[in-house]
Amino acid sequence: MKTDLISRRQLLKSAGALGMLALLERFAPAYAWARPTKLAQTGELTGNIIDLTIAETPFRVGNRSGTAVTINGTVPGPLVRLREGEEVTLNVTNRLKEIASIHWHGVLVPPDMDGVPGVSFGGIKPGTTFTYRFPLKQSGTYWFHSHSGFQEQVGVYAPMIIDPREPDPVKYDRDYAVVLSDWTFEDPMKMMGKLKKQAGYFNFQRRTMKEFLSVAKKNGWRATFEDYRMWARMRMDPTDLADVTGHAYTYLINGLPSASNWTGLFRSGERVRLRFINASAMSIFDVRLPGLKMRVVQADGQNVQPVEVDEFRIATAETYDVIVEPKEDRAYTIFAESIDRGGYTRGTLAPRPGMSAEIPARRPRPLRTMEDMGMIVEGMGEMPGMQHGKEMEGMPNEPGEHNMRDMENMPGMQMEDQHRSEIPGSAPVKHGPDTHGSGNQMVPDVTRSRLDEPGAGLGNDGRRVLVYTDLKSLHPYPDRRAPEREIEIHITGHMERFIWSFDGKKFSEAKEPIHFRFGERLRWTFVNDTMMEHPLHLHGMFMELENGAGEHLPRKHTINVKPAERLSVAITADAPGRWAFHCHLLFHMEAGMFRVVEVSEKASEVRS
Repeated sequence: MKTDLISRRQLLKSAGALGMLALLERFAPAYAWARPTKLAQTGELTGNIIDLTIAETPFRVGNRSGTAVTINGTVPGPLVRLREGEEVTLNVTNRLKEIASIHWHGVLVPPDMDGVPGVSFGGIKPGTTFTYRFPLKQSGTYWFHSHSGFQEQVGVYAPMIIDPREPDPVKYDRDYAVVLSDWTFEDPMKMMGKLKKQAGYFNFQRRTMKEFLSVAKKNGWRATFEDYRMWARMRMDPTDLADVTGHAYTYLINGLPSASNWTGLFRSGERVRLRFINASAMSIFDVRLPGLKMRVVQADGQNVQPVEVDEFRIATAETYDVIVEPKEDRAYTIFAESIDRGGYTRGTLAPRPGMSAEIPARRPRPLRTMEDMGMIVEGMGEMPGMQHGKEMEGMPNEPGEHNMRDMENMPGMQMEDQHRSEIPGSAPVKHGPDTHGSGNQMVPDVTRSRLDEPGAGLGNDGRRVLVYTDLKSLHPYPDRRAPEREIEIHITGHMERFIWSFDGKKFSEAKEPIHFRFGERLRWTFVNDTMMEHPLHLHGMFMELENGAGEHLPRKHTINVKPAERLSVAITADAPGRWAFHCHLLFHMEAGMFRVVEVSEKASEVRS
């Protein structure tokens, strides 16, 4: 009689034959061990009733082991694959000693099913099961994760694919979920404590004396001294691109480190759909597959007009679906490099198991510039459209609401035509006199749209990099009303104290939610006063990014806002209830960059 039990000797023998991969398989979901499509799907959960369990589980990365908080025993959790138009029931059992939760990221659900403790429900108490039940109104690539404390950092996240009810406009022969994440064996609470004491604690790429001398030799002593003096006066560092870096993190693909080399198989000539999900807590990745063009077909679960690129930046919580068509009988590296170049993870696409390709050389870490920070430096010349010493015509200096007559008078704000629309913030806008109090360390001199920029460290090597202005929805969305009003909110923070906020106030200091009137169409303008990227996520409703695409504005659930950037989104407030809005960098959210948006029939007069 066969038995599922194996002896320790047999286990060691098997481990010796397969290396550590076989042992690691215990801790990675089945879909992480990719095989031809049919077999690759054996680990996924499907159907109308799905059971999920959150619990502590032993977890190994490389030669270290520890404890993760898992969904159904793996990191990431199981791939949940559903179909648009059906109603799904998800029973989530909490085996922890603390409250847990699951939020369905980007999925349009009733507010009491959104899974944010303190906003939409009370959380899942230890030893209990909470039943989520909701209809699936959309299709696409999404994911789900805990919204309780630091549980997301320690493993509570997983991919979700909702297949379309109608024939998929994207043609492909096989698909893989590619979940990018960051893992640490360190207690996240202790990491937060270190950041509170020293915001640059994990930055080991600061400029050195040797670099100073090299720059001075190239740019001259006076210019170099002035540059260093300005950064010192601001008490900031141009190498500060990530608060938590590869010093603390091991970057993973589908729960596996680079050494384990997650591999997706293909047959030559096939169209392979890679569904990239950035499920990290604090990491922004630059993704490429050397030797292959990538055709971006979906962003944040929404179909977009195909655009061919060599590389794309994926911020925390974003998703991008790409099609690749490998034709050669060889392996290709999937390379995801952290924004500060402090680390990477890699996987492989290959025609056969066990193959690998060259890992690209690491690129130098980028430096922020004063221009990146929105600072006007003497001698740099005037910015196009900027008037020194004058208020910007038609632009209020106080953040808050604006009516449409004000907006029509702003530079570069003519209303859209059928094929193209103006991009709010295209002309630089002088920052108003409100510096947002002691909770904000700096304000830029000017802010402007940076939607056509690839981002720090990208775009200077000949590669075609995806930018937000490339994104155009495949079809226009139904609500084409012009926004009735505008809300402006400033992204603020104090780097040295590691306080992150909106309009200078942490969530604990914000007395009122942000109000949307049910049924209204509004414009929400984000102004980033800080030197960091912030991926902003709105629950319950999609945001249409005003990127100049006319009636094809792309919908997104998460938008990465660059330093000193001003960008706008159009929102149809069609989801009554209370919703979370926050930066999806977990430590920023926990430090205060969080708000509640309330959609109701009667809006309060309280400003954001």
